[in-house]
Amino acid sequence: MHKADIIVSGGGMVGLSLGLALAQGGFRTVVADAAPMSAQLDPKFDGRVSALAYATIRMYRALGVWEALEKDAQPIREILVTDGAPGRATSPFSLHFDSTEVGAPQLGAIVENRHIRAALAGRAAVEKNLTLISPAAVQSVTATGSGVTAILGDGETVSAALSVAADGRVSPLREAMGIKTIGWSYPQIGIVATVEHEMPHNGVAYEHFLPAGPFAILPMTGNRASLVWTEEKTKALALLALDEARFNAELAKRFGAHLGAVKAVGPRWSFPLSFHIARDFVKPRFALAGDCAHGIHPIAGQGLNLGLKDAAALAEVLLDAARLGQDIGALDVLKRYERWRRFDSVALAASTDALNRLFSNDIAPLRLLRNVGMGIVDTIGPARRFFMRHAGGDVGKLPKLMKGGAA
Repeated sequence: MHKADIIVSGGGMVGLSLGLALAQGGFRTVVADAAPMSAQLDPKFDGRVSALAYATIRMYRALGVWEALEKDAQPIREILVTDGAPGRATSPFSLHFDSTEVGAPQLGAIVENRHIRAALAGRAAVEKNLTLISPAAVQSVTATGSGVTAILGDGETVSAALSVAADGRVSPLREAMGIKTIGWSYPQIGIVATVEHEMPHNGVAYEHFLPAGPFAILPMTGNRASLVWTEEKTKALALLALDEARFNAELAKRFGAHLGAVKAVGPRWSFPLSFHIARDFVKPRFALAGDCAHGIHPIAGQGLNLGLKDAAALAEVLLDAARLGQDIGALDVLKRYERWRRFDSVALAASTDALNRLFSNDIAPLRLLRNVGMGIVDTIGPARRFFMRHAGGDVGKLPKLMKGGAA
């Protein structure tokens, strides 16, 4: 039996980040994950990248992770947003965000998920208060008067004061605890692929809003970009079935020629797109973090940042409670975390859902409305800078870790 203060179910990017924050704050923490860490570090595991907001970068500096991660991170210098204009570097109706306008060297960074996992795992290996157990899913959690007992898939038992689920959108632990969700599926599939292009991207990220959904070109290290291509389900499945030459031809139509010749390299991945919000983020001696609590459309690239803000806020609430001698598993303590994170999560989830519905169509009046709206925002400096701060995760009540301090 392992004795701990907190057990975290899920050793992905949010779960391990939470585990590090808790362990560095002095909590004995166990993180258990169903997948072997070696599989999660394999380039073929999912092929996705994440756009790390600069508030997230501050958090990773504070946790001692960024030093190992920075070499694999591509800074985002600029973001160009256009409506229905694939392949056009500029448009009469577009939004242009430039990091120099807010006095920052970058708006964020694009990093392959496997590199984030590797940096987190490397840091976890040297944290004396953190135990990472994988492969071993949390099979069940039983609450007692003063704590919880978790049974792992490998037969081990963990006793703790608190259990946290960070095991993804389809969270077995969330379901076992009887927490319901509100949500729906989108009639879209996200296609993910890495592409190579002739000309340097200069750190510019592109978001083209096409009738079927957003087409994002995210700069990676070298002359590479990660493509996040949203299509209607039937069309997406047909695209995925194409051979390399025909897929590249369809890709080039949407990508455009502003970076020269382009081709997809390596595997293609696809992911169904959906939306959900948990009805409750906490129960006595139990909390949700990351995709367990909320799953949003990838239109703004904020999913991981939202989950990491959960991790930073939960760690801060629990550490504050411990300093005051309070029971970290008590419902009144956990409700502080829920109140903090629920509004921000619902607001961002609703915003991404509305943006997807507004832009994923070719209705002429709506197209005119959004084009004029983008043009107006682009000409108003304070509004443009506000959206840049929002993209950087630097709005609202930030946890201490996201300000660069200790939780």
